[in-house]
Amino acid sequence: MRQVVLDTETTGLECEEGHRVIEIACLELIDGKRTGLTYHQYINPGRAIDAGAVEVHGITESFLQDKSEFQDIAADFLSFIDGAELIIHNAPFDIGFLNNEFRLTMPGEKLIDERCRVIDTLALAKQKHPGLRNSLGALAERYGIVVPDGEFIGALLDAEILAKVYLGLME
Repeated sequence: MRQVVLDTETTGLECEEGHRVIEIACLELIDGKRTGLTYHQYINPGRAIDAGAVEVHGITESFLQDKSEFQDIAADFLSFIDGAELIIHNAPFDIGFLNNEFRLTMPGEKLIDERCRVIDTLALAKQKHPGLRNSLGALAERYGIVVPDGEFIGALLDAEILAKVYLGLME
């Protein structure tokens, strides 16, 4: 079975307020094992990034200035995920943002949840560990996953951690 572990970073917390995706990272799993195949892209959102978001991921407007816009990377991204089972922590957030990008840049294109089955690891964790903190960091600690020390998080690192957390949740 082909699965894709996916994470995004955004300009802010609400796509309804015009916030956009600025980083997408995907890792492929076949039958629960990493294949080494990845998709990673930074995206120029064409708008300002909230200061609070920069504090979390460290991605700045100047860094993204020369990056492609979403419509320029959409076909490659869809090719990577199409038909896969997506594994996402707090899936409604990422799916909401990605679907919004398609609505804005490729009207009429099938949305992510119409193309792929989605597994929300936050929902799985809440079922398996009721009453406990189930953030990605808390789950990594619970499953003994070493998270590199660093000032910022990013989609690629989070996807790598999530792949390990997902396998722990499935045990």
